Order: sequence, then C-alpha cells, then structure tokens
Amino acid sequence: MIRKLLLLLEGGVLVAGLLLVFVAWQQHSALEQPLNLTEELMLEVPAGATPGGVLNRLQADGVLHDAFWLRLYWRFNLKGQPLHSGEYRLTPELSVRDLLGLWRRGEVVQYSLTLVEGWSFRQVRAALERQSKLELTLSELSDAQLMARLGYPDVNPEGRFFPDTYRFVRGMSDLDLLKQAYTRLEQVLADEWQGRADGLPYKSPYDALIMASIIEKETGVPEERGEIAGVFVRRLRIGMRLQTDPTVIYGLGERYNGKLTRAHLREPTAYNTYVIDGMPPTPIAMVGREAINAALHPVAGKSLYFVARGDGSHVFSDSLEAHNRAVREYQLTRREDYRSTPAPVQSNNQ
Repeated sequence: MIRKLLLLLEGGVLVAGLLLVFVAWQQHSALEQPLNLTEELMLEVPAGATPGGVLNRLQADGVLHDAFWLRLYWRFNLKGQPLHSGEYRLTPELSVRDLLGLWRRGEVVQYSLTLVEGWSFRQVRAALERQSKLELTLSELSDAQLMARLGYPDVNPEGRFFPDTYRFVRGMSDLDLLKQAYTRLEQVLADEWQGRADGLPYKSPYDALIMASIIEKETGVPEERGEIAGVFVRRLRIGMRLQTDPTVIYGLGERYNGKLTRAHLREPTAYNTYVIDGMPPTPIAMVGREAINAALHPVAGKSLYFVARGDGSHVFSDSLEAHNRAVREYQLTRREDYRSTPAPVQSNNQ
C-alpha cells in the first residue's frame, strides 16, 4: 500500500513538473512572439482598461496570439502592476515581451502644448481647441463658467496662466492642463513677490501681475523690461497716466484691426490708459517670469517716456521735449519694416 502511494505521489510530482514545464514553455513562446505588424500602430489604452482586456483586443485584431497565456503571465508575475492609460507606440520589431515592458514602465506617448508669453486668454482657449489628443471639456463654457470649473469662481482668467510648454498624454483633459498652468503662475508670482524691491506702488501681487502684462506687451527685448517698468512705476508715483498702447488695443478687443487711431486713444474703455488713471482692472496677457521680475524690480532713473525705434527696441527720454524729438525721428517717418515689438516667435505645438 505504501509503495503504491509512493508511486502515485511520484507520478503526481512528475505530472505537475511536466505541467509546469508546459506552462513555462507556452508562456515563453507567447512572450517571445513578434507583434504581427507591418507598420507603426498607436495603441490607445483608456482609463480603467485591464491588461487582460487589452490583450484580448490585440488578439482579436490579429496583432498577437495566445492571449490566454499572456494574461496568465501578467496575473502571476506582474500582479498589482498598474496599466497606465494613454497611447503606446507599437512598431513591427517589438515582441510581446517588449510590449509588456512598455506597459510595466508606463511609457505612454507624450504630446506637448506651448502657451506663449503675451497671449490673451482667448488665444489660450483657441490653442486648447486645436489639440486633438486632449479631452476637450471646456469648449461650450464661458470664461466665467470655465474658471468656476477650475475651482476659482469670480476670478478673471486673463493673465492667470503661466506660459510654458506642457506635456500631456492622450485622454488628459484641457481642464487638467489649465490647472497646471494656473498653479504654476501662482507659484512663480508668489516667489517673485517675496523678493520684490521696496517702495513699489502695488497693493498686491495681482497689481504686479497687471503691470507685468503691460511690460510683456510693450517689449520683447529682455534688457529693456526693467527700464520699461521704471518708466511706468515713476508715472504711477507722480499720478501720471500710463498712456500705453497695448492696453488700448486690449480694450478694443476684436474691433482692433491692426491700426491704432487717435479716435481709439480717446475712446473711453476700462483699459484705455490714455483715459483712465492708474492701471487697467486686469492683466492684458500672459506673462513670463522675466516680466514679473521686471515689474517688481524696476530700473531706477528719471525717464518718463519711451518710443519704439521700429526694430523692437525703444528710445527712453527724461523730458517731454526730448520725447517729442524721438517721436519725430522714429514715428513720423517710419521704416518699411517698422515694428513696435520684435517679430513673434512661432511655436511648434505637437
């Protein structure tokens, strides 16, 4: 009896061993198979998808076979490993083992969107709308509704997002991206405010943000930002109007056709700094760290005026008489390629 039991036990061990060898061989064969592709394939993995479900889909599409053994391999060897949602780039030279490695490392395809310094919020929204890989959830909302969705009701969106290149994966929402840009601006503004110069005519960081947006639109020449800030700060201190064209243009909105007239300068709007005292009620554009830093560290001096040379740079003057001479020289007889600011840099958003 004991001998029979031992024989049965030996037989069971042998069968179990053979079964394990068979399973290991099947899994190895399934893992080493090349993907059945002749060209690159973008595999979309939606949020909540399971490895088993995606493997079954790939088998149904003829990209691989033996999905059963692959599901078994994942269950016993990668248990608890999350499957990151997004897109995975599959190429003909990959094996199934390579594919599972992509999943294990979460190597999803990333895209980018560049928000450009000087853009208005209307331009930001238009850029988001062009991103086919983003989940667009804000298209039908007004600006006020959008800000409420972000969690900042009653906050004007203009200038409240930081210009930078943001990375995202397929399935990420436009709301998620804007939250990043909003938080980044808040952090940068707070950091710069902590190190501000003494005696500035700002009551809050938001005032500095408004000034930075005017500086951003007035010049793209880095070394001029502090000097532009100095002119505007001195004007605020003595009660002189800012009289800056970008605020007038912003107040005109879509009515601005590229030509600013004397009638525009006299037209009363909340943003026309030829008419109103002090600064406009909100920023007029997105700003980079450099413009914020300039607004908080204006260059000392006596200049109260500046005029564009036509190449993007400016001539600064201490007196109205000197300013009028500069206007006659650079404004009344303009060069054919005249620009008040440097030519805009084109961004390559993917």
